[in-house]
Amino acid sequence: MSRQSLDDTVLDTLFRQAHTHYGFGPEPISEATLRKLYELLKWGPTSMNCQPARYVFVVSDEGKSRLLPALSKGNRGKAHAAPVTVIIAVDTRFHEYMPYVFPSSPNARQRFIENPDKAQETAWRNATLQGAYLIVAARMLGLDVGPMSGFDHTMLDEEFFPDGRYRSNFLVNLGVGDPQSQRPRGPRLAFEDVAEVV
Repeated sequence: MSRQSLDDTVLDTLFRQAHTHYGFGPEPISEATLRKLYELLKWGPTSMNCQPARYVFVVSDEGKSRLLPALSKGNRGKAHAAPVTVIIAVDTRFHEYMPYVFPSSPNARQRFIENPDKAQETAWRNATLQGAYLIVAARMLGLDVGPMSGFDHTMLDEEFFPDGRYRSNFLVNLGVGDPQSQRPRGPRLAFEDVAEVV
């Protein structure tokens, strides 16, 4: 059964008219909305349904005070203004959940234990995918986003993940974006520059 394309309003919201936001209004985001966000993004596909991403929703002043010192100077103001900053992290022992999330392959957990390089590659690729799903899901829920990568991973991980199991990947600010904070969109490469049909 073929499916119809979503309408232009949806496509514009998710991609064509969407902007990275560098500033946000004061409107808070409820925990109910954050839960709704996760309930949507969790359905995005990952290899072997491994789901290695972990999320810390930094909302409180106390949480922000722990987060901000690890950020580059240019990112501190953005995160401070955002109602929520999400730490997208990678669970380095994601494979412990494999018997539950991928029961059709009883040996999956053991295969990752025996091949740590493969486990690491799988974890990082798929957690990054899940972070992208979070961005799209947030836009679908009417939120604006500002992904960031300028921070000290070691400092952040020592503060939020001291046992070493989780490792930070990237950050996403969430809120109602301030239109004045937008910058002109950079050009995108053409299909012919990046793709071929074989």
